[in-house]
Amino acid sequence: MHPFLLAVSGASGQPLAERALQLLLAAGAEVDFVISRGGIAVWQAEQKINIPGNLIDQESFWRQRTNCNGGILRCHRWNDQAATIASGSYKTRGMIILPCSMGTVGRIASGVALDLIERCADVHLKEGRPLVISPREMPWNLVHLRNLTTLAEAGARIAPPIPAWYQQPKTLDDMVDFIVIRIFDSLGLELGNLKRWEGPVRINYKP
Repeated sequence: MHPFLLAVSGASGQPLAERALQLLLAAGAEVDFVISRGGIAVWQAEQKINIPGNLIDQESFWRQRTNCNGGILRCHRWNDQAATIASGSYKTRGMIILPCSMGTVGRIASGVALDLIERCADVHLKEGRPLVISPREMPWNLVHLRNLTTLAEAGARIAPPIPAWYQQPKTLDDMVDFIVIRIFDSLGLELGNLKRWEGPVRINYKP
């Protein structure tokens, strides 16, 4: 099977990306992982996590963070546009940007690639491969909506990280899992355990 490309840009939502990486590796998947410069900064500011700059150290770091030795993990530098994943000849099962900043959305929608994530997104669109965009938190202005519409028209799947309550979540982890697993549904991959909608509860009562 071809690898998945998981990308993280400079928006709030890094715990979703970390859980996505953990579930992929636990499922034995092959993962190419790239974090933007802004994503690294947000991880440090919001989670107090310092990500190693050396890619070998970074791979070891994520193995320890996710407590998972399964699968195959390759980390890429945010500005390495000569990386394997920057080429259309490098086949993947799809790309997910989780979370995706509106700056990243705007540049991809405009055909501008200033870093590796944007380059890879452009490649997935031109090659007709699955690209899932999980945009950052609300509100969205008209420019954001138009850029997201442009990406949807170009073939991307827009998957906002919005939880649902029919699964009756008990913890924040339950909500994180729901969002991450539903995002991977967009790529036809079933990860983790999710209570899916089974219809309304039937209540017997006497009038």
